[in-house]
Amino acid sequence: MKDQLAGTGTLLRLALRRDRVMMPVWIMVVALLVLSLPASLESVYGTAAERARLLTTMNTNGSLRALYGPAFGDSIGALTAWRGGIFAGVLAGIMSLVIVVRHTREEEETGRQEMLSAAMVGRRAPLTAALLAALTANGLAALLVTAGLAGRGAGGALALGLGIGATGMLFAALAAIAAQLTESARLAKGLTGALIGAAFVLRAAGDAGSAGGSSVLTWVSPLGWLEHVRAFAAERWWVFALFAAAVAVQVAAAYALAGRRDVGMSFLPARPGPAQGRLGSAGALAWRLQRGSLVGWSLAFLAAGVVFGGMTDGATQLVGDNERTREIIERMGGQSGIADAFLATMAGMLGMIAALYIVSAVLRLSGEESGQRAEPLLANAVGRLRWAGGHLAVAFGGSALILLLAGLGLGIGHGQDVGAAVGATLAQLPAVWVIGALAALLHGAAPRYAVAAWAVAGGALTLGWIGPALNLPQAALNLSPFAHLPKLPGAEALAWAPLLVLTALAAALLAAGLAALRRRDLAA
Repeated sequence: MKDQLAGTGTLLRLALRRDRVMMPVWIMVVALLVLSLPASLESVYGTAAERARLLTTMNTNGSLRALYGPAFGDSIGALTAWRGGIFAGVLAGIMSLVIVVRHTREEEETGRQEMLSAAMVGRRAPLTAALLAALTANGLAALLVTAGLAGRGAGGALALGLGIGATGMLFAALAAIAAQLTESARLAKGLTGALIGAAFVLRAAGDAGSAGGSSVLTWVSPLGWLEHVRAFAAERWWVFALFAAAVAVQVAAAYALAGRRDVGMSFLPARPGPAQGRLGSAGALAWRLQRGSLVGWSLAFLAAGVVFGGMTDGATQLVGDNERTREIIERMGGQSGIADAFLATMAGMLGMIAALYIVSAVLRLSGEESGQRAEPLLANAVGRLRWAGGHLAVAFGGSALILLLAGLGLGIGHGQDVGAAVGATLAQLPAVWVIGALAALLHGAAPRYAVAAWAVAGGALTLGWIGPALNLPQAALNLSPFAHLPKLPGAEALAWAPLLVLTALAAALLAAGLAALRRRDLAA
């Protein structure tokens, strides 16, 4: 067994070096999501009576329980765990799957792992190094959360920090299994991401149907386990035994699978491609490569729209006469009535999440290029602009499609004007396109740093999500393109100027990116 782990330390140092930018950004996003909440909650619900009233309202509202889960206590620490714990666990899971797949299946897919394996590298060393890198990231996130909340109660802070880290490691182990089963990094990420989404849906369905997290569906979901840790509310330390057992079983399964296949191979066989006529253009190939991801995002946005739309009346009840909460929602969604302001806030949030889709779709160009699949294609009668244009058409058109479906969902869920809801989500498109065009510029001009587009999208999401609650100055919020969009529905008059300016900026960035792509050599 020792020989099979040879080189693990070297591969771990390589992984940490390669992720020296991406990993700290993810860790800070996960930690700040939680650590930004206590001050905001304290300013909104400053008295014990207000917090008790919030607890009662929250736990009797099924739609809000579906989103956040039930609250188990009315202290600031307990409300912080309720408000941010589930979402921090989801982010930790996404961070973990990206790290594990990046250093396992992606290395095999690009051929780098085969070269490394020719040296003194054991069969299971790459998988071990990837899991240790994920453990490092989740451990640091857990440490930051614990340290930041220690003043609210050391036991609760430790429980929440460990719960978030354990959730991340559980999904890291799932990603390790997916990396052995699938033939490509894209498929491994998609499969693990689908499992994270399924875990959220199961927990949401269970919590919507029963108060107190007593549903069987809640216990089936790992995110439900995080909820049942009950940080700052009579912690249940025994729940961590479930996490430990699940991680141990999944890691053992991943190790067993890794020892039974050759480098580059997978257990799920590759399907034969379609007839040549269906791949007769660069655009058709791009659609073939990205359609699965687009379908998944489309279904998720439609479902999210329905859920958020259904929450509108519950959110109005939750706000009640709390002026601080009303101020935060109106700062995010406009001063046009609390229902319209809440819908505008949700439309803005969906737009910021759509920025993550467009970045992933645009950076598929980088994946095709670094995987050396673009070079044979461009050696034929296919120009670079046609090749890039196919992927960019899917990315920019796909972002419009998912926001359209999100608007339909909002209107259907709220049961009001569907057209106004669709207009609110489509108004986010210029800002989404600016971030997508910036990703295209980075790919065209500096492909080694194209991954920085994720930091731009994450920064916009962080500013939009956390900034108003922290009462950040408007100058800081204006760094995000989403801050310049009209607040729809409910705006007195639609301001076309910022929409046109942002669209023109996106077009200019996109043109600059394509021009840079034409001039440079392909990445090795």
